[in-house]
Amino acid sequence: MRATVHVRLKKSVLDPQGQAIHHAIRTLGYESIREIRQGKYFEIELEDHISQEQARALLEQLARDVLANPVLEEYWVEIEGGSA
Repeated sequence: MRATVHVRLKKSVLDPQGQAIHHAIRTLGYESIREIRQGKYFEIELEDHISQEQARALLEQLARDVLANPVLEEYWVEIEGGSA
């Protein structure tokens, strides 16, 4: 089973890297882009015997404890073949 954990800064947190990217692409002529927020994602391969519910619980805990800083970042889990 494959899954992805997405992590990005909360909307209320200043994103200087996203702002720098936004500024750079606007100077290249992409003026219709209103905002860019940068983030990261993790591709995770799980054992086949784990259920979707177990995988979701495990990945939520992993994101909360290790992959994201819950004070500054938000995260969400996508499991291939599973509902979001």
